[in-house]
Amino acid sequence: MLDDIMKKFFTSLLTVLLISLVGGKYTPDWKSLDARPLPGWFDDAKIGIFLHWGVFSVPGFGSEWFWSYWAGKSKDYVNFMNKNFKPGFSYPEFGPQFTAEFYEPEKWADIFEASGAKYVVLTSKHHEGYTLWPSKVSWNWNSKDIGSKRDLLGDLAKAIRNKTELHFGVYHSMFEWFHPLYLLDKKNGYKTQYFVDSKALPELFELVKLYEPEVIWSDGDWEAPDTYWKSKEFLVWLYNESPVKDKIVVNDRWGANIPCHHGGYYTCTDRYNPKTLQAHKWENAMTLDKGSWGFRRNVDLSGFLTLDELVTTLAETVSCGGNLLINVGPTPDGRIIPLFEERLRQLGGWLQVNGESIYGTTPWKAQNDTITPGVWYTSKGEDIYAIVLNWPKNNLLTLGSLQTFQGDSIYMLGVKKPLSYTQTKSNVVINFPYLTPDTLPSTVAWVLKLTRS
Repeated sequence: MLDDIMKKFFTSLLTVLLISLVGGKYTPDWKSLDARPLPGWFDDAKIGIFLHWGVFSVPGFGSEWFWSYWAGKSKDYVNFMNKNFKPGFSYPEFGPQFTAEFYEPEKWADIFEASGAKYVVLTSKHHEGYTLWPSKVSWNWNSKDIGSKRDLLGDLAKAIRNKTELHFGVYHSMFEWFHPLYLLDKKNGYKTQYFVDSKALPELFELVKLYEPEVIWSDGDWEAPDTYWKSKEFLVWLYNESPVKDKIVVNDRWGANIPCHHGGYYTCTDRYNPKTLQAHKWENAMTLDKGSWGFRRNVDLSGFLTLDELVTTLAETVSCGGNLLINVGPTPDGRIIPLFEERLRQLGGWLQVNGESIYGTTPWKAQNDTITPGVWYTSKGEDIYAIVLNWPKNNLLTLGSLQTFQGDSIYMLGVKKPLSYTQTKSNVVINFPYLTPDTLPSTVAWVLKLTRS
């Protein structure tokens, strides 16, 4: 079986090289690859859901890096295992407990659609190496062979596509902490590529050909250069020949020193939120659980973002040209815990009123206001939106970045009547409406819309 995979890989690689020789649209160099326009759907979407789900969800302690920290003798993890598990217990023994018995991908799809997100990215494989699909190069360490006995990835892809209009994508870790071939390549100074040729790249080809994702969120790349990962060769095939060549978007994690410099959109670092306008399309991948990407059984209420904090992060991100990728960690039995569901549905309720200030917008000339903090701007055509994070004292909001002209109208989204305002030489003072809790368009962050006459 491995020989067949290797033959298919080298055939694909040969095809890539031939394409570059005969004038394929993209060639295996960053200048060419970086010139590929980002498919428009991604910038318009603005909001995605990230899912970190795997064997690490079973212990549900600390973080999704459980195996690495435990193997590295981290005190908290060692104490946890010594207290709760038999001597000699090994991490792979968690695998059969990843049962997903309550997994209903259709219900997940409903939650994600209700959140207002426009795309979903599932961890097809994290650094532990366990795949959520029956990969031919991950024998007995995948969700079909051990655990749920299901193609978890395929089931979610089907539900997303059948029940919603969301775009489906996959996260994929290039490296694996303890794979013998990766450790051998590492020992050899990455001069050999046994792991890449037999595992990492065949997995990527499988994912694209079997599931046709519209996002590939690459990770686990940082220890080795992009030449070791053969990233450019893979991307040439992806952009020139793959079944998703016209709609696929990828991030920037394709090798050491590549993030924030090359690739499709930039993720730079986890929870990247520069709060200033960026020259290149970017994404803020962040978590509702402040301390972990994976499911934590011992997290308390204070460990979760509030709706106010979530909307604030959304406003900061979109105003500066980014997308927001909101991560939740499902349970090993296949549930989105109620607090995650509540927060996502609350966000969806806010977006039902205020979504026009988010979806399909572009950054305005100012990102936040020069006088009043907590005001973030977006624009769409001639319309300007001000996302106001704090209701102003005495119902009077002063904005220094916005200038009105005769005939302009200012509305609060969710309120029918236009607001009165006064334009001075240096600022505009807007009269907020007197509303009761029952008539407020939202409980957090109110959006003003200026329309030109």
